[in-house]
Amino acid sequence: MNDRGTQAKLSLYYYDQCSFCQRVLRVIDELGVEVELRNVLTTPGHREELIGARGRGTVPVLKTDFADGRSEWMGESADIVEHLNTLRAA
Repeated sequence: MNDRGTQAKLSLYYYDQCSFCQRVLRVIDELGVEVELRNVLTTPGHREELIGARGRGTVPVLKTDFADGRSEWMGESADIVEHLNTLRAA
C-alpha cells in the first residue's frame, strides 16, 4: 500500500463481535486492501499494544506503519472506512 510516497503496512485491531469492526472488515474485503488483522480478544498482546499506544482498548483501530519508522493510529470506523477508500482511489 502506498501512502505519501512511502511503502506502508496496515494493521487492524478488532474483535469479531464488534459491529463497527465488521463494517471496516467488509470494506477491507470489498476493496481487496492488504491489512493484517489483529484480534484483541484472541491475542492479548495485540490488546496490550493498542492500550500502550492509545491509552485505551477501544476498537476498531487502524495502524499504519511507514517504511521510515513512523506509525499512525486511527480510530472510529467511519474515519477508517473513508481512509481506506481514499487509499484505494489513489
